[in-house]
Amino acid sequence: MAEFHFVEDYERQVAALIDAYPIDEAMSRAVGGDFEVIGAIEFGILQHAGLAPGASVFDLGCGSGRLAVALSDSNIVREYVGTDVVQSLLDYAATKCRPEFRFVLNRKLTIPVPPNSVDIACAFSVFTHLLHHESFIYLEEMRRVVRPGGRIVFSFLEFAEPAHWFIFEQTVQTQRTGTIAPLNQFLERNAIKSWAGHLGLEIETFIDGSTNTGSGALGQATAILSVKP
Repeated sequence: MAEFHFVEDYERQVAALIDAYPIDEAMSRAVGGDFEVIGAIEFGILQHAGLAPGASVFDLGCGSGRLAVALSDSNIVREYVGTDVVQSLLDYAATKCRPEFRFVLNRKLTIPVPPNSVDIACAFSVFTHLLHHESFIYLEEMRRVVRPGGRIVFSFLEFAEPAHWFIFEQTVQTQRTGTIAPLNQFLERNAIKSWAGHLGLEIETFIDGSTNTGSGALGQATAILSVKP
């Protein structure tokens, strides 16, 4: 199988989309489509996790701003920081949100905010494309930046969800054909529970990918963890 160099290939993919489509469509396609719909669903999940007026949010892998736009339009959050590995996605997101929302290019396994500085840290469709040790490092970083009593929210793929099987089949097919494609990583709930235990986090709940939390179903499963006071 040809190797997928995530940052370089993702940058080329985004550039090709910008050349081929109007900017709004290109930025939606760059993060999987359904820009407003998925943004509203992610926003609903954060509300389910306890998002309250005046909260501060960190968004790992914010892309072109699906969640950020929903949060900005709601006027519910006080502070927002989003990071991604492609500058053009961040530039677009910044044009769609309130000026105090910050978007930071970051290609390291770190989170560029101070310790105990946010109420919710989230990562939608991020751990689905990382190796397990990379996801754990990011989770450790999220634990560092979330205040005691705060929440960590992330989506994941799991074999227990029948609807996720086709993604695994696609991954197998790319391996057989030598197609260049990003990694699709599955993460089981027992692994998440183990990670949480090692990091001193508590499992609040898991949300099945088919569960509607108010604005629709995300498709991916979601874990909501809390930082012990």
